[in-house]
Amino acid sequence: MSESTENGDAIGDLFADVSAPAGAPPPEDVPLPAEVDSPEEVLTGPISFASIASIYRYPVKGLTPERMEVVELAEGSYFPGDRLFAIENGPSGFMPEAPSFQPKIKFLMLMRNERLAALDAIYDDAAGELVVRHEGTEAVRGDLRTPEGREAIEGFFQRYSRYELRGAPRVLQAPQGFRFVDTTEGFISLINLASCRALGEIIGQPVDPLRFRANFYLDGMEPWEEFDLVGQTIEIGNHVRLKVTQRIFRCAATNVDPVTARRDLDIPGTLMRSFGHTDCGIFAEVLEGGLVAEGDSVRITL
Repeated sequence: MSESTENGDAIGDLFADVSAPAGAPPPEDVPLPAEVDSPEEVLTGPISFASIASIYRYPVKGLTPERMEVVELAEGSYFPGDRLFAIENGPSGFMPEAPSFQPKIKFLMLMRNERLAALDAIYDDAAGELVVRHEGTEAVRGDLRTPEGREAIEGFFQRYSRYELRGAPRVLQAPQGFRFVDTTEGFISLINLASCRALGEIIGQPVDPLRFRANFYLDGMEPWEEFDLVGQTIEIGNHVRLKVTQRIFRCAATNVDPVTARRDLDIPGTLMRSFGHTDCGIFAEVLEGGLVAEGDSVRITL
């Protein structure tokens, strides 16, 4: 008999020694087949259907998006640092002591002022400072907490947007609990990247997702699947829960390329001709706060 055969017999004998006798019940720590969850029971738990591909905020309405690796959401609150400021295009009637929703036409914004996309703006929360660059050169910086800083920013837009102004531009800051969003329902905005790709296939060229200026960009879904989430509650990461409230109506701001600042597409028109509506993306409100990071799973409980 060869050495390998002898070793095989020895190993077999070893396992035979520790094996339970035929017909003996299994150990208590090994679940019986009947104890294993059925497929129906498994499907009732949270089902992961997407992931967070990227996170953005927009400190100044109409200006540069800022990418974030992680954000902390609070129950019932807006997206942190988002739409904190707006550049008033002539008198708007906005009163900080009694803030109310104002149509975006009262501010400098991409729907009418596509040249804003050619600016590179960075806001420093700790310093309260806004820096605006144009064509690779710093154009202006100002501490938005001070009259002098706001005047510096306003003076720049007086020159840069002089042919599009209806009056003197003025920096407005949102008071506590208010944001310069386009709709009273716009707490958190989400975009399905698959829908952007599908829209690009219809148009015949890629559509930059940043045209839609969302907070969360989702990957892993089917095109337009996000519309099925309206009225549903979704979970992100470990603790965050969002209630999806409505679809997002799109305006001509999405026609502006966020890189070249050219008005080169007709997004609302394409949506209307293809689907009979101009919706792309969804709004949600925060039911339970917590941290959200790039790569976090997005789940729904069936």
